[in-house]
Amino acid sequence: MPVSLESVNKLHPGVRVLIALIPFFIIALVFYLAFYKPKYAQIKKLKAEIKKLDGEIADAQEMVKKLPLLKEQLAKAEKEYELIKRQLPEESEISSLLKTVSDQGRYSGLKINLWEPKPKSNHSSNIVYVIPVNVSMNGSYHELGNFLSRLTALDRIVNISQIKLDSPTFRAEDVSLKIQLVANTFSAIPEPEAKGTPGTVK
Repeated sequence: MPVSLESVNKLHPGVRVLIALIPFFIIALVFYLAFYKPKYAQIKKLKAEIKKLDGEIADAQEMVKKLPLLKEQLAKAEKEYELIKRQLPEESEISSLLKTVSDQGRYSGLKINLWEPKPKSNHSSNIVYVIPVNVSMNGSYHELGNFLSRLTALDRIVNISQIKLDSPTFRAEDVSLKIQLVANTFSAIPEPEAKGTPGTVK
């Protein structure tokens, strides 16, 4: 049924106001659903991304502050690594090193009775081989001390372990002992082999 102006005028003033506001409510609802709500969600998402980026920038700035220290630590580690590499002979040099160790024993006045290299094995670090040598010698405390001192002066790593001293016999001015020990030398494992499992290498 058509609505006349006269019938509208007969309505309660509040109802007439409500009817007059209906188009505005509809326009406002359409604006909210079509424009405001999607833009608000987009703005909220962008704010979250900006906050995340701000955090990443702050972390990056903190890392930049630490960069000089990290470079210094890296340079120090590289120098230490190079030093260790120089102290680790190539496998082909082991025979020469073992002869040098044996010579140091004789130069110290020790009498070498047994010099028995054992099979090499991977160190637990899996970056070096360990080449142990069973050694039996005769000599005094002083001669043994001189021998160990000579080994520390070598530019190669030689680790002495399992030292046993027994059968003392008195000489003119000191005591001669039977000395048993294990001299461990080391060589770097070539990179392709370093991926294996630690253990005896044949």
